[in-house]
Amino acid sequence: MAVDGIAVTAEGFGLEGPRGWAFRGVDLAAEPGALIAVAGPSGSGRTSLLLALTGRMKATEGTATVGGARLPKQLAAVRRFSAPANVAGVTDLDPALTVAEHLRERALLQHRFGDSVRALLRPREERRSEAKLRIDTALTAAGLDREALPKGARTAVRDLERLEALRLSIALALIGRPRLLAVDDLDLKLSDAERTEAWALLRSLAAAGTTVVAVCSEAPEDAVTVSTRSEPQEDTRTRKETADALAETGRA
Repeated sequence: MAVDGIAVTAEGFGLEGPRGWAFRGVDLAAEPGALIAVAGPSGSGRTSLLLALTGRMKATEGTATVGGARLPKQLAAVRRFSAPANVAGVTDLDPALTVAEHLRERALLQHRFGDSVRALLRPREERRSEAKLRIDTALTAAGLDREALPKGARTAVRDLERLEALRLSIALALIGRPRLLAVDDLDLKLSDAERTEAWALLRSLAAAGTTVVAVCSEAPEDAVTVSTRSEPQEDTRTRKETADALAETGRA
């Protein structure tokens, strides 16, 4: 799945909510197709930074440039070529829906809201073929084999293993062919072997050109690493403060 990735830079990037800073003082310089790891303890603003870099939250301090678009001013421009995956409260999978239903829904939404007006006017069979191609390409890139699932594509999300659900969430994001992919909690509740697989997946996407940002507890050595860990004397926030900051800035 070859994609033209984008460069991501940030200088003094920060986001403050009513109860404190979600993150602050973030500096970053990454080339197109880079693998970027946002590392730090849970509750340190990792998800807020992920959403800010994809235009889903508005930073309150410093600047960032994502694919030539300036943040925090050009949020909509960044949203057009970025996609989040595995973000609680933003990209949640419905446990009652099947894998096939999630894929069809995302392809339909992509066609209706993400494609050009000319694409909307194409013949139905042509649109169906395009949707199938998008789905198959995204699944291959995410390493999710529908036939290997317990009930194939009819497998409900609640019956997926943690790594399978992660791959599905990434596949759904890839249907839009984003130039920037943002994955939250990549290594949460994964075994060592599964973490290795998850990072191998992101490396393969980055190698194909997509710029990838991933939230993790421990960053691999080959990633461009950004830490949200605060200095002890400055880290006065709590999980509630981070949640309040998230609610205050809002999500797109």
